[in-house]
Formats: sequence, structure tokens, C-alpha cells
Amino acid sequence: MSRLTSFAATLVLAASAASVPAHAAQGPAPVPLLAQIEVQVSELAAPDAFSTPGRDTGLPRDLWRGTPVETARTVLPMLNGKPLSPASAALALRVLATGAPGPDGAAGDEALAGARAGALLALGDFTAAARVLDRAPGQDRNPDVARAAAEAALLADQARRACAIADGLASGRGDIYWLRLRAFCQVEAEQTAQAQLTFDLAQTQSRDAVYGRLMGARLSGGAGAPGAASLRNGLDLALSRSLGLDLSTAKPAPAVAAALSGEAPAPPVFDTAAIDAEIGGLGEAIAAGPPPQGAVSALIAAALDADPKTRTRMQSAALLAAALSGELPAADRGRIAAFAVAEGKSPAGRNLALEAAADARRAGEVALLALWTSADAGAAGPALADRVRIVRALARAGLMGEARAFVLEGLAGLK
Repeated sequence: MSRLTSFAATLVLAASAASVPAHAAQGPAPVPLLAQIEVQVSELAAPDAFSTPGRDTGLPRDLWRGTPVETARTVLPMLNGKPLSPASAALALRVLATGAPGPDGAAGDEALAGARAGALLALGDFTAAARVLDRAPGQDRNPDVARAAAEAALLADQARRACAIADGLASGRGDIYWLRLRAFCQVEAEQTAQAQLTFDLAQTQSRDAVYGRLMGARLSGGAGAPGAASLRNGLDLALSRSLGLDLSTAKPAPAVAAALSGEAPAPPVFDTAAIDAEIGGLGEAIAAGPPPQGAVSALIAAALDADPKTRTRMQSAALLAAALSGELPAADRGRIAAFAVAEGKSPAGRNLALEAAADARRAGEVALLALWTSADAGAAGPALADRVRIVRALARAGLMGEARAFVLEGLAGLK
């Protein structure tokens, strides 16, 4: 029984047992008001991996409506370990920072909550990740949540908190991350012998030259040569700080850069002047909003008749611009059907799911499927045909700003 139910029941019993005043008239005793109150018990919903907002993104509360939870479980861990293009990262940051009820089945999924926070950290939104972790359960039992929380603590220069999380973890303690963190925590606690044993075990399990260099110097009390600072993650940052190294000489990962600067990642910026040198003014128009249909039609016509040296580039640019448009005129549809741009790399099943999600305006599912293809593609971003399909789906699902960013990124990368 919950505390609230217990308390309400106690009030009712007390009211029922209350004595009738001596001057009361004969007949049935009046029922005290509190005794007439019916106690209704309702179960609280289990914690949802997506409900806690990281920041205000302007996206609606039904963002994840109809999204298969299996898609979220597949895609979110990928965003924590694979490089993304600037447009893809901006899309991921916006949807993952949104506070909205998650897909059916996400309630109580601690691993999914950890993957969401970990992805926000990896992509550089330190503040949003910290807010999500403040409400995420499972830090003492789920390695995914615990790791994200430990990294957030290290990035915030709270090494003691990170070590407390490591000490309190009940499962997964033998994973390489926890071995490395435990060695650091032990040396910070001046348990040098234990730290040496844990460090040796970690290096035997999975050797890391940078971690080895920094921890080796820390174990020797600074007598060894630590070399330059490293800012790949929170643990590297903590080690570099503990050794007194110059942090300005190292290139920080997005999470570390955000923690050091205290600023959220900036939206991607593309050189529209360079783009317009190729397609004449359309780049600037796309950056400002939907491109004029007349300009898109002119580009499609020019691409069809382009010389062999520029034909592929022009047709690719025309397809990207057309993907932002609504219903194309018949003449434009006839022309782009003759374009010889190669098919992309995304599998047919994922493409079908993306189109179905766009048809139903399921923005969250569209975003995740687009990010799946983007994560597979790496830092350069999706192949041209995949990008065109993603742009069309994002635009139809209402994510027009993100669709335009994918177009501009694609135009800037055309060769």
C-alpha cells in the first residue's frame, strides 16, 4: 500500500471512530464528512525513458506517437558510438532533448533511458543529458544509466560523485569502462596498490594507449611523462585535470567541449555563397525557408540538359531541392524520372518504414529511421539517394528545418 493510500485510509478510520456529541438527537448518528470520502487508488505510471525534458525544443508532446519501441532500442545506442554529420547530429539533439511520452513499451526501460542520456552526452548537449539523468532511475543497477551518470559527473568535475556511482553499481562492474574508472577512483583515494592491480586488469582486457599513458603517470605520482592532455571523454578529462595538464592543447569531443564551455551545441551553418555559385541563388532561399517552386523547376530543367561533366552534380542538386517541395508539376515529375542518379545504401525495408512513417506524419519515427541511415553512413552523411528520401520524409512529417539542413549539407558536399 502506498503512503498516500495509507494516510487516506487512516483519516477515514479516524473519522468513523469519532464519537457523536452528547447533545446529538436520537436516531442514526450522522456520518462524518471524512467518512463519506471514497478512497480511490490509482497506480502511478512507470518512469518513461523520454518524458523528462532536456530543454525546450518546440516539438509536440505526441512526438513519439506510433513509434515502434524496437526502433528506438536499435537507434539510440548507435548515436552514442558512431560519428554523425552536422545535420544528422542536429536532428538527433532536437528529438532526444524533447520531453514527450515515449513509444509504447518504453516505460520502465532503464537501458533506453541510459541510451538517450548517453547519446545526448556524446553529441554535446551536456545540460540536457544532466537534466534527463536527474530523473532517470537505475543508476545503482543498470550499467547504461550508470555510465551516462558517471560520465556526466566527470564532465562536471565531480569525480567523487562518479566514483560513488561506480561503487554502488550492482551489475556489469567487470566491463572495461568500470575497470578504468575504478582504477582512477582508487588512485584518487590513495589506494595505489589496488589501483595498480585494477589498471593492469583493464589494460589486459582492452589496451588503450592514451588511457595507459595518463593513468601510468597518475600511478607514478607524476614522475612519469603524461604527455599531452586528452579530452575524448569524461574520464580522460578527469585524468588530465588530476595531472594538471594544459587542456587547451587537446581537441575535445563534443561532450567535453560542451561541458567546458557551458554552451549547447550550435546549429550547423553552411556556406550558401559556395552553394549558390553552383546552383544560382537557391541555396540562400533554402536556408531561409521552402524554395520557390519556379526556381526548383528551373533547376530541374537545367539539370536534365546539363553537359556530361556537370550532369550528375546538377541532377543531384535538383533532386535535393525537389524533395523539399510539395506536389511537383507534371513536367517536373517527368524530367526527374529520367535522372540517372544512383540508388542509395539504405535497405529496402527501412526505406519502406520511413515512407510509411512519413505518410502517417509520425515525426519521431521518421527522425529515428533517418538517424539510423545517417549513423550507418558516418560523418559524411547519407548517400545522395538516401538523403533525398530522408529530406522528403522529414518535410512531410513537419520537421522542415531539419529537412532544409539535410539539403544544404548535401548541396555543400556535392563534387
